[in-house]
Formats: sequence, structure tokens, C-alpha cells
Amino acid sequence: MPLNKKMLAALNDQITMELSASHSYLAMAGWFESQNLPGMAAWMQMQSAEEREHGLKFFEFVVDRGEEVSLGALAAPQAVFGSALEVFETSLAQEKAVTASINNLYTLANAEGEYEAIPLLTWFISEQVEEEASVDQVVEDLRRAGNDQQLLLMLDRELGARKGEGE
Repeated sequence: MPLNKKMLAALNDQITMELSASHSYLAMAGWFESQNLPGMAAWMQMQSAEEREHGLKFFEFVVDRGEEVSLGALAAPQAVFGSALEVFETSLAQEKAVTASINNLYTLANAEGEYEAIPLLTWFISEQVEEEASVDQVVEDLRRAGNDQQLLLMLDRELGARKGEGE
């Protein structure tokens, strides 16, 4: 059964949003590389890959429903930051926007009777709780570290030890 047009448009917008987040995280990784913070750069690269996978989950759902995927344009992401804290605060704001968008999709799916989307969206709702908590923890750690370069380097090493999903 095909998706109704409102739901299809919203899902296509979500695919673009997830790919945009991936693009943004890659730009953040580049900034960390330029600051010689390879652990944070690696963390952001993993986050970029994860966001791309999220976009593909929505992509596959649309395709599985027999619909056409319509990708939107990706704007150039912010690539210059004043500090590691600013990068992670930007990341947290981005995650909160994605969470709001997924919550809106869930509301729309219920309103439009698109119940087949509910399991997918429920998974994403849980995932976003983890995403926000993870980034928020780094923001708090960076705030506590302040201008202490030794603590910044320790956090860089810690973030560089992140394992990917399934590892």
C-alpha cells in the first residue's frame, strides 16, 4: 500500500535531514583534524557514518513501500568553530532538531493512519534519546574542563576510543 503524500514528503525531508546531519558531522571532524584533536575527529566521523545509516533506514522504508525517494539539497555545513565546546554544542542542537523532526513524523504517522511507519519511528525515538545523552555528556565534560588543555587532550583520547555500533 503506498504512503499518503503528506507522509511521503515528510519521510523524504527526514532522509535529507539525516544526510545533512552526516554532512555536518563530517565538517566537524575536519575542524577537529585541523585542531590536532584526532580522537574527537574520529568520534565525529563515526557519528557522520551513523547519521548516513539513519538516512538509509528511512530511504529503504520509502523504497519498500513502493515509493520514490526525493532527496533535497544539502546546504554547506558550518566548518569553522571557536572551540571544541562550540562544536559539541552545535552537535547537541542538531540532535535536538532531529529528535523534534522524528517526533513530528511519529505524530503525523498516527494522524494519517500510517501505522507501518510506527515501528521504525519508535526505534528512532529511542535512538535519539541515546544520541542526545551521549553528546550532552561530552558538552558537560568540556564545560568542566574549561581551558585546561590537559583535560581536553584526555577527553580527546577517550572519545577516540569510541567503538562503532556492533563492536
